[in-house]
Amino acid sequence: MEVDIRQATLEDIPYITSIFRDTIVHINSKDYSDKQIKVWSSGANDIDKWEERINNAYFIVAVNRDNIVGFAYLIKGYYFDGLFVHKDFQHKGVGTHLMRIIESKVISEGFEIIKSDVNKTALEFFENQYYDVAKKQMKNYKGMNFENYLVSKEL
Repeated sequence: MEVDIRQATLEDIPYITSIFRDTIVHINSKDYSDKQIKVWSSGANDIDKWEERINNAYFIVAVNRDNIVGFAYLIKGYYFDGLFVHKDFQHKGVGTHLMRIIESKVISEGFEIIKSDVNKTALEFFENQYYDVAKKQMKNYKGMNFENYLVSKEL
């Protein structure tokens, strides 16, 4: 599938938050409880946080036929802080394409290792892209604990 990658803009926020919410509700729901999904997906409503990410992170979107179908963002030059693909575009190469661009950016910033915290649903995808699990951990978000994994990859 053909996608174009570009920098995210503030005008993209409604599409980004929709993908964020829908992916959690429809994809991550197989690995997390209904209560966890409700709390996690509510992060889509924090528009100030999304504006901050777009303004301060390396934040890219994947576009197919004028529609945003995925996004990814990088902070601190080496920390892969987010990767979400529209529920209808899973397993079509969008996530891998976004990941490659993020990894290229990490290399261009002079870092040799990329790190990320990934959820249970995404773990297999990251492992298939040669990320190693450093540790299993519990993260607290809005008073709720979520199992996730600290992963890294040498570039």
